[in-house]
Amino acid sequence: MAKQTGIIKLKGKIGDLSFYKTKDGHLAKEKGGVDGDRIKNDPAYARTRENNAEFGTSATSGKLTRDSLRPIAQSASDNRVVARMTKLMSQIKNLDLISARGQRKVGVAIAGATAKALLKGFEFNKNALLGSILYKPYAVNTTTGVITIPGLIPVNNIVFPQGATHVSLTGSYGNINYATSIADVKLTNVVNLPLDGTPTSVTLTPISVPAGAGAKVYLLKIEFFQMVNGVQYSLKNGAFNALRIIEVI
Repeated sequence: MAKQTGIIKLKGKIGDLSFYKTKDGHLAKEKGGVDGDRIKNDPAYARTRENNAEFGTSATSGKLTRDSLRPIAQSASDNRVVARMTKLMSQIKNLDLISARGQRKVGVAIAGATAKALLKGFEFNKNALLGSILYKPYAVNTTTGVITIPGLIPVNNIVFPQGATHVSLTGSYGNINYATSIADVKLTNVVNLPLDGTPTSVTLTPISVPAGAGAKVYLLKIEFFQMVNGVQYSLKNGAFNALRIIEVI
């Protein structure tokens, strides 16, 4: 594909060329590729069919993750989170050492420690990384899902954007079963603090332990707000909010 330049940007088709707009700008591409029926049936495209099948299952696993975590992620995700999550799931799928090529799945691979390590640390907003915002150690109890941050002093331990007056901390604890596509995710309480020098021991407790089996996933989110006339408003629609998967077991 090629980028369109110039003042006038085209949309639609001219001959074999298609002009369209994406998040990366105005692009153009030439018609081409292999006939779909040939890809489905020609033995020469067996590897392509296998790759397509595995990509499909990886995309499905990524959607399961995003949908399950949407209650906590919707205010702290960048516009590339879908693509980044799908890429991560494809990498995890490759760790399925049991299934035949074309049938490898995240649901099999995620049982291994290496796959869990890949999922741990995923940032939902690449423009606001938790490790670049929170400079205070935290701990998670993997049995209860409780997250603790002792002696947090917001003005010293949190890098906050200009205009922010308050910060909220939230956690979640979920079971995501990639084999059955069943998930249960529980949110914690929200701790809202002014961005000042008052020390606070933060405790984030899930409303209950999630049901089911699968990968146990723990998340921590930081949100910024601006107080105006006694009301807190989300700062720049969440552009500075951070959300990370802090543990997977």
